[in-house]
Amino acid sequence: MKQRSVFHWGAILSLILLILLSLAWELWLAPLRPGGSFLVFKAVILLLPLRGVLSERIYTYQWSSMFIMLPFTEGVMRAWSEHGLTRGLALGETALSLLFFLCVLGYLRDLKRRQRLYSASSSAR
Repeated sequence: MKQRSVFHWGAILSLILLILLSLAWELWLAPLRPGGSFLVFKAVILLLPLRGVLSERIYTYQWSSMFIMLPFTEGVMRAWSEHGLTRGLALGETALSLLFFLCVLGYLRDLKRRQRLYSASSSAR
């Protein structure tokens, strides 16, 4: 079994929480229209990187670091323009997006460091 880093688990947890927050926000907590809105599909879009992150695919980590800027930007804009519960949910979306981004960067940094150490130790033999 592979040893998983804290950054890997942080990326998984923050992405799943972001998906759940998006679903709850647009279906029950503060939808744009009563009964839900089409913005609930943003949670479906957030499912795209989940499988690759769960299986530690490097390419998925790389593209999802740019992809996560979409919910981050939405969260910042809605936190700026909304009031009440919606502002709190937008700040939560911003925080989870930022946490995911930082975990992805940390995971990739650790991976590159491990690869560098492995190549240095194998060339020393």
